[in-house]
Amino acid sequence: MRSKERRQEGVYEILDWLEKERGQCVKVFWSCVFQDHILQKYPVLRLLRNSLVDDSPLKRGEKPDIWMWDFYKTSLPVTCGDKKGSLHRGKLAEGVKCILHEGNWFSPGGFEKLAGKGNCKNWKLSLRCQKTPLQKLIKEGHLQCPRMKRHCVRKSRRALLPASSSESSSPQSSVEMEGSSEDQEEESEEDGEQEEEDNEEEDEEEEDEEEEEESEPVDLSQFEAAVLPVSCGSVTGDLYKNRFVGSRSKSIRTDERWFTPEEFIRQELTLTDGHWKKDIRCHGKTLYYLVKKKILYFHSLLCDCDRCCPDDKLAQNNDDVCFICDSDGKLECCDGCPRAFHQDCHLPPPPKENTGENWMCTFCVWKFNQQIWIHKSLEDALNSPVDQNVMRCEYLLLCLYKEDTQRVFTDDPYTTVPRYSSVISNPMWLNRVKTKLERNKYSTVGQFVDDIRLIFQNCQTFNRDNDFGMMGARLSEIFEQKFRIVFKIQ
Repeated sequence: MRSKERRQEGVYEILDWLEKERGQCVKVFWSCVFQDHILQKYPVLRLLRNSLVDDSPLKRGEKPDIWMWDFYKTSLPVTCGDKKGSLHRGKLAEGVKCILHEGNWFSPGGFEKLAGKGNCKNWKLSLRCQKTPLQKLIKEGHLQCPRMKRHCVRKSRRALLPASSSESSSPQSSVEMEGSSEDQEEESEEDGEQEEEDNEEEDEEEEDEEEEEESEPVDLSQFEAAVLPVSCGSVTGDLYKNRFVGSRSKSIRTDERWFTPEEFIRQELTLTDGHWKKDIRCHGKTLYYLVKKKILYFHSLLCDCDRCCPDDKLAQNNDDVCFICDSDGKLECCDGCPRAFHQDCHLPPPPKENTGENWMCTFCVWKFNQQIWIHKSLEDALNSPVDQNVMRCEYLLLCLYKEDTQRVFTDDPYTTVPRYSSVISNPMWLNRVKTKLERNKYSTVGQFVDDIRLIFQNCQTFNRDNDFGMMGARLSEIFEQKFRIVFKIQ
């Protein structure tokens, strides 16, 4: 189901059917939903499970520590007076505006003023989560406070006291070190962009003090590719050099989505206090090492290039080139994964008009459906009617288009290959299969499969043992493997 609303209705239909027709299986159903890998991906289900299986409800007046729940791993509900907002944990740690209230972002001090408590000048006490001051959460390690104080010390030493080390320990230095967090907060509000730049400089200075050991020479040629494999613990992805501008760029792609480096390290749940420069690695080396060796480059925070200041920030959530033909142009973006497609490259063609509904590509639709399909025998799969399996056939065709990077099997070989007609009497190519599928020329899956196999049989006959013949053999093997997976052939 490509429509989000239709999928929601479908879920309710399944639950209604389960309750009415298979009441004895309800417990089994929820045990399947609450598998560990599902709870890890959808924290809201973990919260639901806890509420369903908890046999000891909270006593009257007892407050649950919601800041410990996975559901609030990214943001916490906070209040100040009669104002309510959502505190973003990561933004608080970065020292930037971190509280979302009615569509606007506020610093803690700014939110305090909005609530009419600006005279308090101590947001750690006036801002609360379930009546608990944020100061307590910070002290207990549930929230990470911005490193404003240390940042101001370094800045003042460079700017005010550069002469000697003795002056750096003078009373004036102590005053700078012990300056109130309220004054720092006001400075942050006046010049938040400069503060973020200085914080990033501070990180670089700290890491300059840590020399990365090299026990043996490093072959830098392994970092020359435009796309580099990266990992953080058990989480893996691909870093695209042309997208990387620093911590705020969505430059790391997984099968699920695009991440900034800071977002990527948060996917490794066992890493509680990580930093992307030292915890993300490529070929065993940290990203800090790659920056130091000028393999990756930071952009200034004042940079106004398309990567740093995109016209449409949502565009960074999807690929810059078509997933099928690997070229740019006007692309239709999937709302379920990072892929993007040209109108003519996807099957079926994406809607030309923006209907306001989320659009999902065939790869995502197949991924959601394949979990509920039943196993088939090879005979049953080949005899299945195409009109009930169009999406599976489209998925198989898209996989072949994706693999045929040189477009050897895409067009009519009679028009592209000399002497082909003198050797092959019954030609077949991918675009012809696509047209026949779109025009309902196939009645069974077997007919569709026969045409695909004919493409590679003709290739083997005409090319025998040359490079094109080996290419056809490879695609034929890929197709047979995909076919058995897609139709769950036992």
